[in-house]
Amino acid sequence: MSIRIVLADDHPVVRAGLVGLLAMEADFEIVGEAADGAEAVSVAAGLRPDVVLMDLRMPELDGVAATARIVAEVPGCRVLILTTYDTDQNIVHAVEAGASGYLLKDATPEELAAAIRAAAGGETVLSPAIVAKLVNHLRSPAPAPAEPELLTPRETQVLRLVARGLTNADIGRELHISETTVKTHLVRMFAKLEVGDRTAAVTVAMERGIFPG
Repeated sequence: MSIRIVLADDHPVVRAGLVGLLAMEADFEIVGEAADGAEAVSVAAGLRPDVVLMDLRMPELDGVAATARIVAEVPGCRVLILTTYDTDQNIVHAVEAGASGYLLKDATPEELAAAIRAAAGGETVLSPAIVAKLVNHLRSPAPAPAEPELLTPRETQVLRLVARGLTNADIGRELHISETTVKTHLVRMFAKLEVGDRTAAVTVAMERGIFPG
């Protein structure tokens, strides 16, 4: 089945470029476009896509506020941030709003396609540049520790469930926490382990002996 996508960006040229790029993927279907955050919420509510590809800086309603509303109002719809802005505050606010991933617009077509598929599958994905930003954010202002930063017991618990193949929604039900809270734990784990996706997180955790393979 195809992954139904809505594009939300206030630049028509950017949307046109994304349409042309994503049309090359056989399993993608662009079902709608929006030129601002408010329109993105309306279009997502009407079309109920699998993924909304969301810019951050838009008129009417910014990408973070639009993400929060879509996550709350359109069950099953994932929001993937695609932006030029990579400040710590932007990243953290987007994840807290419920975004399933955060990529920069210099991502390769392959990275973008993989991120859309991961988001549609309920995964959380961050670009390498965003992981580096979060690492610095978590370790600032203290100097970087000599040893890798330890996961909290809850983060380790979440990662064990990831290793079992559970989706974010499944993990939330298992631990009686919201899916947004699961995403927040994942983002912090990705930063601590310096990885960008779930598979890499599990692999690194096993290599470090955080839990056995």
